[in-house]
Amino acid sequence: MDAQVDPALGLLKSTFGYDRFRGLQRAVIDHVLAGGDALVLMPTGGGKSLCFQIPAMLRRGVGIVVSPLIALMQDQVQALRQNGVRAAFINSTLDASQSGQVLYQARQGALDLLYMAPERLLLPHTLEFLKSIPLALLAIDEVHCVSRWGHDFRPDYLGLSVLPEHFPEVPRLGLTATADEATRREILERLHLQNARLFVAGFDRPNIRYRLAPKDNAHKQLAAFLKRDHPGDAGIVYRLSRRKTEQTAAWLVEQGFNALPYHAGMDAGERLRNQQRFLREDGVIMVATIAFGMGIDKPDVRFVAHLDLPKSLEAYYQETGRAGRDGLPANAFLTYGLEDVAFLGNLMRNSSAGEQHKRLEQLKLEALLGFCETTLCRRQVLLNYFGEAHPGQCGNCDTCLDPVETWDGLVAAQKALSCVFRTGQRFGVAHLVNVLLGKEETRLLALGHQRLSTYGIGQELNERQWRSIYRQLLARGFLEPDPQGHGGLRLTEQSRPVLRGEQTVYFRHDPDNPLTDTSLRLTLERKRRREVAFDDPNDLDLWQALRAWRLTQARELEVPPYVVFHDSTLRDVVLQKPSTLQALGGLHGIGKRKLATYGEAVLRVVREHGAATTTTV
Repeated sequence: MDAQVDPALGLLKSTFGYDRFRGLQRAVIDHVLAGGDALVLMPTGGGKSLCFQIPAMLRRGVGIVVSPLIALMQDQVQALRQNGVRAAFINSTLDASQSGQVLYQARQGALDLLYMAPERLLLPHTLEFLKSIPLALLAIDEVHCVSRWGHDFRPDYLGLSVLPEHFPEVPRLGLTATADEATRREILERLHLQNARLFVAGFDRPNIRYRLAPKDNAHKQLAAFLKRDHPGDAGIVYRLSRRKTEQTAAWLVEQGFNALPYHAGMDAGERLRNQQRFLREDGVIMVATIAFGMGIDKPDVRFVAHLDLPKSLEAYYQETGRAGRDGLPANAFLTYGLEDVAFLGNLMRNSSAGEQHKRLEQLKLEALLGFCETTLCRRQVLLNYFGEAHPGQCGNCDTCLDPVETWDGLVAAQKALSCVFRTGQRFGVAHLVNVLLGKEETRLLALGHQRLSTYGIGQELNERQWRSIYRQLLARGFLEPDPQGHGGLRLTEQSRPVLRGEQTVYFRHDPDNPLTDTSLRLTLERKRRREVAFDDPNDLDLWQALRAWRLTQARELEVPPYVVFHDSTLRDVVLQKPSTLQALGGLHGIGKRKLATYGEAVLRVVREHGAATTTTV
């Protein structure tokens, strides 16, 4: 349908600069425009925001958007204003006078979108005010926060269950990038959205390359990864503890990287300054606990690295999804070891949760380990976890690019399991490996373990190989962590057929150095340039000049660079080299407001590099 007779399509083009809707966007928008409730699951970068922004602009009244983070709502409002959308927020950064001015605008019909945190929305005087004005819709962003046992639980989100009582005629929609079947049911139940239409757009992020490696000096592995694939790129490094976060950030700075720490134990002002630097500067690496990241809207994050195991596949998907939101190639890199499994197991066992929840968390941990140790396409395993099939191999993960070699490990498995049994099922991997290798270690000798039948029977393999075997036995359920939380391993019922020789066991062969495997030597920077098609060196100069111009504009406005233009838009400028405003206005992501604000300046940069063509659109 032509944009002139289709209001939604017209807004998409004139305001946001896009020619067509993606995936389920149109279906969601039409459903909400008709007054329907919805639960929307779209991958990060899939365009969820347009699903409530366009209906809010077309329906009578103001659209209320519940957002969990101050920085997130501020960035989204800034981006909307750059596109000419009447948007505002109310949060703790505003004084009473400023908040009053925003409410006055809402009452006068001068706003299309109003962002606020759940705790602000649920204040009695806020609810009473909203009842006094027409509301276009109620959008609950990051709606998975309502899940009590989810990876980003926010208690204030539970209070949003009162919204249908206060606003029975206002369409509500919840939006998230990740929610398994159990979490979806919980969202629908807690927010009384049982009659909502479910829209699931798929979880695949084909531009992200998944790469995992057994942990072997995580800092050195990270440095090799960054130097090879991401010199000068922005990215996030996740650590499980505050102490590790501080240590890794300091170490990266010593190695010459532009790195900052972020965790809940920091001074709030310093934490906010670090987040603003990450959002507003190019090439900053944020080293963080999971306290950082929810709702981060920065589109040019080129990598997410985990130096410890995340808590679940849901958390891993959510966290890695912060890379490559602009659709350009990105990397998800993870190192993992048995110590991570023990740490997460202890957290789970020592939590105040009930036994049913602990059993669920154990299943999630087992699924995560299975993902780590799989010999199959990682994307297939990840998507299957969310109930989505992937046809064939993806060609963009380590197991596809370097198919995993396997070997018959029955005898090795029997030795490893027997050693666990002979030592009393209460020792960790380091001690078990010392026994198998026949080491004369002080503690081992003091315990008399040199007299065991398994002492020294594993000298055909080295320490790294035995650690890999124990890790894989744990992942496959032949071993389990000591429930007392002392770091030991013990046998499961599944191990009996292996010990009796009734079940074959094949192990994956871990490469000596996965970061130097031949087929992975194509760096992300080269791949990115190939996608941008910088065949001419002058194109790279133009690209850099446009990014420098954009950074200057962003600093003057005190907004992140991507609020001015996304990398993908600048890429199109480089490829098309427009010479007229008409041609520039036809490019991806350039609406009428941005064309009027920045059009001449962009064309001037193109002309200064002698790159303009006579192309028109």
